[in-house]
Amino acid sequence: MSCSKTAVPRILALALALLAVSCAPSDRGALTPVAETAPGATTVDILAATTRAPSDLPGVVYNGERGSGLSFTNVVVSIPPNREVGSIQWPRQAIADPATEFAVTSLSDVPRSGVLAWYKGHAVKKKRVLIFVHGFNTRFDSAVFRFAQIVHDMHADLAPVLFSWPSRGQVFDYNYDRESTNFSRNDLAYVLRETARSPAVDEVVVMAHSMGAWLTVESLRQLALQDGRVPAKISNVILASPDLDLDVFRRQIAEMGPKRPRITIFVSRNDRALALSRFISGGVTRVGAVDLTQEATLAELEASEGIVALDLSALQNGDALNHSKFATSPEVVQLLGTRLSSGQNINDQSAAATGAGAAQALGNAVGTVVASPILVFTGGGRN
Repeated sequence: MSCSKTAVPRILALALALLAVSCAPSDRGALTPVAETAPGATTVDILAATTRAPSDLPGVVYNGERGSGLSFTNVVVSIPPNREVGSIQWPRQAIADPATEFAVTSLSDVPRSGVLAWYKGHAVKKKRVLIFVHGFNTRFDSAVFRFAQIVHDMHADLAPVLFSWPSRGQVFDYNYDRESTNFSRNDLAYVLRETARSPAVDEVVVMAHSMGAWLTVESLRQLALQDGRVPAKISNVILASPDLDLDVFRRQIAEMGPKRPRITIFVSRNDRALALSRFISGGVTRVGAVDLTQEATLAELEASEGIVALDLSALQNGDALNHSKFATSPEVVQLLGTRLSSGQNINDQSAAATGAGAAQALGNAVGTVVASPILVFTGGGRN
């Protein structure tokens, strides 16, 4: 693909914008445990499964290099009171202040043989598990805090599991990160399969962001090819700003077969991170940046069963790159929480949203363009 004289400055500007929006305020780790939490703070108890290499540096726990196997760690995150939905209050010192900042109150290794016991000990009323797969340019501490923020702000009754693959957390390590998702594919498939097999789990929802969407969809495809279908307990897959080749996605969906989970995709035409990814990837449209105002794209979606797309392009309260609105926008976070906490499918057209922002976002029908700022499009008849 050739580059025009105007394209190169634009891509450089996008790269510089990515550099400016860092995942954490410094290179030191933020996961040094504190002795106790603070009055009014709440905690989120996360099982982290990772293919990263362990780190000896204080507060880092796992670095961006590839580990020798799959490791499990129980991380308890304290979240301060009086904060805005969608925000993370990063520690400013080596030891966090739980009264005003995100802090870790407990870190403990979990042997592989103890994972089923973790599920049993953390089973919620509806036995629902949310597995989150982070995206490109994400350190381990960033993944932990972001997931804790999402779970806390959704107010949903579920057991949170983080799958963290070896991202170096550096903008110019895009290719390394992409290969790290391939490195981790078998391990995510293992986590998905074993979670679904647990008698303490009745339903699994998978949420993947950015490059993590490639890893997630590929692992689900692998399960379908190996086992004949995706495990039935995996009911919904949420792809937030998926950095996934559109042509490859079509093939992956087809190869999963008809017995696949419902899929919800958050897209944004003005996603600056995916614009850079498209350039790096030979100009192929990324799934998270499809233009649903185009008739051909909309017609293809309408022909796809069990897939819903939520267009977040008009949202103005997300991040600077328009790449993490699923987590930073209060409307989207509350929409997710409303659906998950009530046991409804994210793309269920029969369920009415509650709360002013969510109600406005969804409207009364899925399948049509509804009230701004979130536009909802649906395909097929399985929703």
